Amino acid sequence: MRVLPFAKKLRVVASLVEGCSVRSTERLCEVHRETVLKTGVEVGEACRRLHNVLMRDLQVAVLELDEIWAFVGKKQRRLTDEDPPDFGDQYTYVALAATQKAVVSFTVGKRDTATCNDFVTDLRSRVLNRPQISTDGFNCYPDAIRLAFGADADYAQIIKQYGGLDPTDERRYSPPRCTSSQKRIVSGNPDEDLISTSYVERSNLTMRMAMRRFTRLTTAFSRKLRNHVAAVALHFAHYNLCAVHATLRVTPAMALGITDHVWSLDELIHTALQIAPEDAPRLPAPATPSAPADATLPGVDERQLSLLDWQPRPIGLPRPTVDAEQIEMFAGFAPVAVPAQE
Repeated sequence: MRVLPFAKKLRVVASLVEGCSVRSTERLCEVHRETVLKTGVEVGEACRRLHNVLMRDLQVAVLELDEIWAFVGKKQRRLTDEDPPDFGDQYTYVALAATQKAVVSFTVGKRDTATCNDFVTDLRSRVLNRPQISTDGFNCYPDAIRLAFGADADYAQIIKQYGGLDPTDERRYSPPRCTSSQKRIVSGNPDEDLISTSYVERSNLTMRMAMRRFTRLTTAFSRKLRNHVAAVALHFAHYNLCAVHATLRVTPAMALGITDHVWSLDELIHTALQIAPEDAPRLPAPATPSAPADATLPGVDERQLSLLDWQPRPIGLPRPTVDAEQIEMFAGFAPVAVPAQE
């Protein structure tokens, strides 16, 4: 059996993460579309395992949660009784660390209670401290967050009202306009100034621009759920580890303290493919519903600042270094003393 050379595989993945469709990648890289799909699934599923290994024991101050719509096979209103259960609407749930702009957790599934509970439970297993959480008005979030984070979690919803669309309106192919919004505290004592979903909604645009499957009014939609999930995992791995954020001037993974450098796409693919499926354990739910928050350094704790207390990451990943400028940026622009390094 012929094996795609790594250089060609790198070109294929580079085209996919830049928003090219499968057929565009086929023409650009001179690789058959079935090989493009196979490569995308292989690397995407490996990136999902890499995400599970890296995004653990995190300290984040503010989390924003949202869902973005897409579909597999056909849109929901076109479904028939003979269609498989994976067809129709598929929502990608995203948890974004507002300070570090990093995607902490994501889940693809239906917009229902079961998927929402799985998403929030997975998010809780990755976060050590007690963050402030903001979501939209989706009615499944309050119970899911109460079960995962505890009844006293600092949680609020921002509920937006949208106007109807006139069929003659020039914006008839765009989402309706937001006419008003209201902040509602659900539990705990969240800071009202931080109740927002603006950052995670902005990340939705990044997803639609970087994944052809998410583009509105496109024929490049996913035909299989497995391909769809793999494309999402590939995008988030590239976004967290390889893409330098314009505001932070570092990658989101560097802002979280997971790595100390910008990963190349070559490094991302090599590292992800080294992780076998059995080496990526499923994250367990936390034993306690909530943990005490660090009130002095939101988003940064002593474990992340001190290299002496740092626990080595698996698969030989470089341990992070934090300089004074980054600490000042991520600690709310407040001076922080840097512990001495050996």
